[in-house]
Amino acid sequence: MANVSAVISSIRNIMRQDRGISGDAQRLEQLGWMLFLKIIDDKDQELEILKDDYVSVVPEKFQWRTWAADTEGITGDELLNFIDSNNESDLGLFASLRNLTSPTNPKRAAIVKEVFDGSNNYMKSGYEMRKVINKLNEVDFNNSEDKHIFGDIYESILVELRDAGNKGEYYTPRAVTQLMTQMTDPKLGDKVLDPAAGTGGFLTAAIDHVRANYVHTVDDEHILQKSITGWELKPVAYVLGLTNLILHEMDIPDYHYIDSLKTEYNSIGSKDKVEVILANPPFGATIADGVETNFPATYRCKESADLFVILMLQLLKNKGRCAIVLPDGSITGEGVKARIREKLLTDCNLHTIIRLPQSTFFPATVSTNLLFFEKGSKTQDIWYYEHKLPEGQKSYSKTKPIQFNEFQPIIDWWNNREENDQAWKVNINDLKDFDLDVRNPKTQVEEVELSSQEVFKRLDKSFLKSTEIINSLKALLNE
Repeated sequence: MANVSAVISSIRNIMRQDRGISGDAQRLEQLGWMLFLKIIDDKDQELEILKDDYVSVVPEKFQWRTWAADTEGITGDELLNFIDSNNESDLGLFASLRNLTSPTNPKRAAIVKEVFDGSNNYMKSGYEMRKVINKLNEVDFNNSEDKHIFGDIYESILVELRDAGNKGEYYTPRAVTQLMTQMTDPKLGDKVLDPAAGTGGFLTAAIDHVRANYVHTVDDEHILQKSITGWELKPVAYVLGLTNLILHEMDIPDYHYIDSLKTEYNSIGSKDKVEVILANPPFGATIADGVETNFPATYRCKESADLFVILMLQLLKNKGRCAIVLPDGSITGEGVKARIREKLLTDCNLHTIIRLPQSTFFPATVSTNLLFFEKGSKTQDIWYYEHKLPEGQKSYSKTKPIQFNEFQPIIDWWNNREENDQAWKVNINDLKDFDLDVRNPKTQVEEVELSSQEVFKRLDKSFLKSTEIINSLKALLNE
């Protein structure tokens, strides 16, 4: 069995030799569609064994097993032509799959079509591409151990994507998605939506949670298969997210390559609403021109995270539960920001805000918060919990990311809440302009006490230093 980590490392090095690939983002997009095609073919072969009448939606000519599985298969210019040809008499892989249809399995065909609509082949050397293909052939995605290991490697690819320039919005640390999912507790039959799904981290966390706690029969699994939905605008993230869901045994992922903010706010009806939303909406992102006009005039703005809050409030069913990541900039501020927060606190019970250290989403250094709320009743009291860095650690980093076990104190506190050094409760009537940026009162008191003692120490040191400087100057003047 292949060392999956070594395979991915080798692929990375091979792609660096190809003049067509410029930078990490293109390399990951290239790897994205190739992984997708191999994984969907591995899954197709598994389904062909399990179901007598199953037929792959990918034409036989373009199935991975046909053109890629043989290590001595086509290579060089012949391979490039096979991938890229636009000749009508002999269309290549991209041109064919971008126009794919299937009368028997239209949904699965639409998924393949969407992937190739949003992807590109950047590689210019058919020889280097053959090397990459042969490396991918060392991994068997139907082998449970390979698949499990690959889940971890996949996570590292997503981390790389995060580190490739300004791609931080694609990645939420696994520890954070796991905590938000566990505390929201999606159950079997709950419709779970992430309208800013990125690479599918929240949705796969929800799948794992429901399977571990609520799926006991084949019928239960069928219910789960129809309960998970994601929307994503960025093509690379979309392909990787779709592949992630297929790896998590979703036969026909309900995962769409769309701009959620273009959803017509007033057209969202009861059939569109869901029981659970888990999301890390992009913040500071550029929105498409005119998108804000989809929203009621009183909430129109150019900040993507704030518009996502309004959209999610509309998408939640009554009693629906939501956990989202928001930056400090979205929980404070005047004007439209205050009106959005007022709607949140009026329409929902915002029961918990977890305040995270600045470096949680490394390499981004943004102060972020996890908001947990339930639609249908007004907020009365909000519990805050300040999550602190592990003792002796100054920040989270590439080599020291946040770990799930750090959240154990929050999990222990969650169902038996009492105020402590990191937890405090605020009544909505004590908020000014619905401002949710409430600091830990315990820390503030300690800082005042410390500063009063420190002032005298520092004054003493300052006077001593001043005296030394004056004496030094006098000595110089008297020389």
